[in-house]
Amino acid sequence: MKKLAILFLIIFSVNAFAQSDLQKLYDTEKAFERAAAEKGINRAFIEFTAPDGVCFNPNPVNCREFWRARPASPAGLFWNPNFVDISSNGAMGYTTGNSIYRPKGKDDPNAYYGQYATVWQRQPNGTYLAALDMGISHDKPANVETEWKSPTDSGKEMNEKKSSAADASTTFFETASRQSLSKAYKTFLAEDARLLRDGKPPILGRQNALAEFKNNKAQINFAKRSVFVGAADMAYVSNSYTVNDKSGKQTEKGNFLQIWKLRGGRWQIVLDAFLPVPEK
Repeated sequence: MKKLAILFLIIFSVNAFAQSDLQKLYDTEKAFERAAAEKGINRAFIEFTAPDGVCFNPNPVNCREFWRARPASPAGLFWNPNFVDISSNGAMGYTTGNSIYRPKGKDDPNAYYGQYATVWQRQPNGTYLAALDMGISHDKPANVETEWKSPTDSGKEMNEKKSSAADASTTFFETASRQSLSKAYKTFLAEDARLLRDGKPPILGRQNALAEFKNNKAQINFAKRSVFVGAADMAYVSNSYTVNDKSGKQTEKGNFLQIWKLRGGRWQIVLDAFLPVPEK
């Protein structure tokens, strides 16, 4: 009985810790958004991004340096996190949600809509700063989620065997390059996966994603030597990609972000974002 009581205490402590970190991560994201509205986009990104944090424009750049070099602008950028998740040790998490950009400020009738994904890392002082920020654009959505949620397994997979997302992903990248992206997704996408593609609203859920890419026979090649950054049961990778048609002609190139999560001892893709680089 005493052992059971101790076990219950450990489980309760881990889950309470995870819930506390989730709330802190959400609050940080909202503070970031408020800072953009009150101080301007430049100062907000400089304040809430890690010194080595990366943004995409559309290629990766040091986020702080990029925003320091840009002149101040009256533009308004507004966003709302509607999905938040965090690693079991609280060291890494991600947020994603809708965004609205108004070039001349908050009252500008011209608006550009999109979806963003931000990877956060806990700093030595306990705060969270953005390690990576990527966004896609799409038409005005029919509905905008205002409430946030997180998966039920947040904070529960401790990765006691120290398995690696990088090792698990080898088959994914090989399958995508040699066969098709849809076949790779069929094996590795999580049931609640979220896919971001420029020009499209978010694709939510494994089944919707498989249906979206079912007839896509294009060959995709991911850059070699991708580096995974991980914390307990969560990891992310970002690099470049190219897409070729059946004749071998390159039809697209860009940058991608994948967030992987350990579930039941198996690594799965929970967020997958592709950002094309326009042809010059």
